[in-house]
Amino acid sequence: MTKFGVVQMNSGMDPEVNLEVLEGQLKHLKAQGARLVLTPENCLVFGTKEDYDKHAEVLGHGPLQKKLSQLAFDLGIWLVMGSFPIRNNDGTLSTTCLVYDAAGNLRASYEKLHMFDVDIADNHRSYRESDTFKSGDNLVLVDTPFGTLGLSICYDVRFPQLYSALRQRGADIIVVPAAFTKVTGAAHWEVLLRARAIETQCWVLAAAQCGSHQGGRETYGHSMIVDPWGQVVTGLNEQIGTAWADVDLASNSAIRSKMPVMQHARLQCAMK
Repeated sequence: MTKFGVVQMNSGMDPEVNLEVLEGQLKHLKAQGARLVLTPENCLVFGTKEDYDKHAEVLGHGPLQKKLSQLAFDLGIWLVMGSFPIRNNDGTLSTTCLVYDAAGNLRASYEKLHMFDVDIADNHRSYRESDTFKSGDNLVLVDTPFGTLGLSICYDVRFPQLYSALRQRGADIIVVPAAFTKVTGAAHWEVLLRARAIETQCWVLAAAQCGSHQGGRETYGHSMIVDPWGQVVTGLNEQIGTAWADVDLASNSAIRSKMPVMQHARLQCAMK
């Protein structure tokens, strides 16, 4: 078994302040024996379009990414940064999950596929993520010493086809860094995460933003780790903090052997 951790934050627009908080939480999880840690979406920058543009960096370059790499190396952990603003060659921005190994090497990056362009009955009311970020086009999995990670971000969790595709391509563990709104989180967050775990028979790691943020945004928190049977094995409430659990991939194999849903799936046959 391997101990995995999730970080819950109340990030703001200043990356240096957020980085200081994150460092303390990562050190705490390292002390608990965590080998891999997931942070929330918008972990280092949670603000306006102008804030993301100000702090965006080219993939693999820039002072903030260098500090993240150094943190992973110093602590000897795999660090999965929920999302970070990456500047593309055409000048657009992507909200991108970054995976660093324990040597500080950038092993994978995933550009969020589904943009959160919705209207919610909260103080912020209208969300148009596509005004700031360009959506990605690719599925991303990364091999680790602890199993194969499938990458996703926040609003992606409402699209089960993505998670089925990650499972079909070999995912053992799926990460869901998020900044779910307080309204939608209370209604759907846990049930979506448990459903994705049950459907894919994968472990699901979910790290969330929590509390009130600049611009009237409120996020739900409730970071958790869900096993392949859909049970929440550890979780947080609406406060800043960390959670961790021992992840045993033998449970994936046992459940998949007894209930081989991937082999039973007939939707593609029905759609021919």
